[in-house]
Amino acid sequence: MAQDKTVFFKKSDALPFVEMRLADSSSACYHTHSHGEFSFGVIDAGQADYHNQGQNNRIGRGTTVTINPADAHACNPRAGRWSYRMLFVDTSWMGRLQQEMVQTQGADYLPFPARFENEIATYQAFDHLFTQLLDESDPQAAESLLIEFLAARFLGRFAPAREAVPPDRHRARRVRELIMDQLEANLSLDEFAAHSGLSRYHLIRSFKESYGLAPHAFQLDQRIQKARALLRGGCTLADTAHRLGFADQAHFQRHFKRRMAVTPKQYQRFFR
Repeated sequence: MAQDKTVFFKKSDALPFVEMRLADSSSACYHTHSHGEFSFGVIDAGQADYHNQGQNNRIGRGTTVTINPADAHACNPRAGRWSYRMLFVDTSWMGRLQQEMVQTQGADYLPFPARFENEIATYQAFDHLFTQLLDESDPQAAESLLIEFLAARFLGRFAPAREAVPPDRHRARRVRELIMDQLEANLSLDEFAAHSGLSRYHLIRSFKESYGLAPHAFQLDQRIQKARALLRGGCTLADTAHRLGFADQAHFQRHFKRRMAVTPKQYQRFFR
């Protein structure tokens, strides 16, 4: 039997309620089955026949599939091999998040409103999330991205409920002040939410409305701005990373280069 060239299952170290799956150049086929978790993912290459909720569709590169707990489904390569990535998210965690987003009126959880979508923006958002989960160095940022991704999938059909709670700029400002006062502190999203008095979802929404980024992305951006000043002043890379709360020097260099397109060492050389 032909085997996948590359395949892995992995419990996320950053978010233990998330399981990750990647298959590269797979020819494996599946009988109709279901999962106990919410599952969603993207097709990276090839085409497949997708059966879910009694309907059949042909899907391919760029498609994002969404599968509810207990939905009987199957997804098999149409010809040759295909590549895909999936996330499996604990149903209880998802139910609690949905309670923060909209009133679920006693239901354990709300189902995904669609079986799949072909929007490039959704594919890119999933890619960013999956990459962040693999990184493992910043669980706070990974959780924020997961909440944002899921909010975009669920809230479209609940616009009135979303509009009933406007963004709270005043409470978002409290979190900004906390970040700037303790730039090196690796506070969790739950701690930010408790400080603001908002749920995690409403904090992210209010903060982005006010400052353009989720709290942890804003914190990273501010850390890089501070790092530039420290490097210009002659601070070593190791000391800069330590003073700003990065997990290690590699973590610091990775985030610095993403925002500056040069490494910290290259940046510092311009000011010697």
